[in-house]
Amino acid sequence: MELDIKESRQDDVCVVSLTGEVDVYTAPSLKERLIQAVDGGCTRILVDLEGVGFIDSSGLGVLVSGLRRVKENNGSIRLVCTKENILKIFRITGLDKVFPIFGTLEEAKQF
Repeated sequence: MELDIKESRQDDVCVVSLTGEVDVYTAPSLKERLIQAVDGGCTRILVDLEGVGFIDSSGLGVLVSGLRRVKENNGSIRLVCTKENILKIFRITGLDKVFPIFGTLEEAKQF
């Protein structure tokens, strides 16, 4: 399966919407997009995981490295996800304590 990445931007807020699987094969393209977003001035990044059916440790690693990078610019990454199988992975790894996770983009934008 592939990963489709769409990005929209409004001022310093970037929404990165993902569709597909985030795994060892697709994680590098997500990493590159997050780097481009931060380097392009996005300090508030919303990652929409509603279209993601699977994420593995390499995908989680990309999100963590993206968070580190954006925090260097006093920014943040917030996640949008309601899929139980994806949320379970964040709970098991403890990353639900690292990333704020919201049910909708509208909720995530209010920060």
